[in-house]
Amino acid sequence: MNRTFFCTNFTAMPHELYMRRCLDLARMAGGNAAPNPMVGAVLVHNDRIIGEGFHRRYGIAHAEVDCIDSVLPEDRHLIPESTLYVNLEPCAHHGNTPPCANRIIKEGIRKVVISNTDPFEHVQGRGIMLLQTEGIDVITGICETEGRWLNRRFFHFHEKQRPYIILKWAATADGYIAPADRTRLAISNTTSQHIVHKWRTEETAIMIGRQTALSDNPRLTARLWHGMQPLRIALDQQLQLPRSLHLYDQEAPTWIINEKEDTSHGSIRLMQLPFDNDLLPALMHELYVHKKLSLLVEGGARLLQSFIRENLWDEARILTAGHTLGNGIAAPGLSNAISAFQTTLSGDRLEVYTNSTTQFTYPAGSAL
Repeated sequence: MNRTFFCTNFTAMPHELYMRRCLDLARMAGGNAAPNPMVGAVLVHNDRIIGEGFHRRYGIAHAEVDCIDSVLPEDRHLIPESTLYVNLEPCAHHGNTPPCANRIIKEGIRKVVISNTDPFEHVQGRGIMLLQTEGIDVITGICETEGRWLNRRFFHFHEKQRPYIILKWAATADGYIAPADRTRLAISNTTSQHIVHKWRTEETAIMIGRQTALSDNPRLTARLWHGMQPLRIALDQQLQLPRSLHLYDQEAPTWIINEKEDTSHGSIRLMQLPFDNDLLPALMHELYVHKKLSLLVEGGARLLQSFIRENLWDEARILTAGHTLGNGIAAPGLSNAISAFQTTLSGDRLEVYTNSTTQFTYPAGSAL
């Protein structure tokens, strides 16, 4: 089956345009690349793209190899005379696949343009150094802000040694996230619900508190969008949640955080952690050890406010419906928040914020 890539002639296109194509390709991997970063690559000869590719899924070929392998037989003789664009520094170590830097050298490519250097401890400039040692011209920093935003989960994970944390909730126009009696109520509309399921496929873990598990009995799976299922996490200090809840249905890997038992039953892990002031940091450490790059916190209000109080969040996504409730459980209040952007989803308003203490800037026009 033929690969899909552009072979259109352009005149004197700047580095930024080719790099943005790399970012578009990288984004196609969604949550499939984790715990690896999302990476796209484009090979250009005399302002013509002769190959492109991306890291489609963890464990298979990286973007550079996928790109080079996509070049048609009649264009392969052009590879040494071409410029390779890639949004992340090529790796220089053996992991699930051989080093991409070695493949670039083997192909005789003489110029490589990169958006970001790789923070992973086994790379951290070694890929660039290896290319330069072989006399390859390397340019870095092209669309650097956009590249860091795209791979903010990966960068945060390796730079801060914890997952990138996204808070999410839906509220009524008068600021309530649930009725006072905690009965289940769908606040957001169907479009927003589909988008939330898409978000779930893009994160490696999702978390709720005990009361939300008990009141809503959520599945926490991405049933309305095709993609990877996140690790499900729920707090249940005394292991009092009924085993009849969807969390115990074995449909996705699940951690039940408690202080009584540490055992596994199929895909269900009862993880014992102390329920004290260090609970959330201890859980973040476990997620780091298990290579979970990101965490989507979906509620309830008490759990969300705990993350906010400890300033343990990096991004917040708030859906506000057009209708009111009159009374109920109040939505959390953000602190240290910087507005990134807002839009509407069939009547619901989506507002996205970043934490002012997080080292990621939302580039205007970028996707989540």
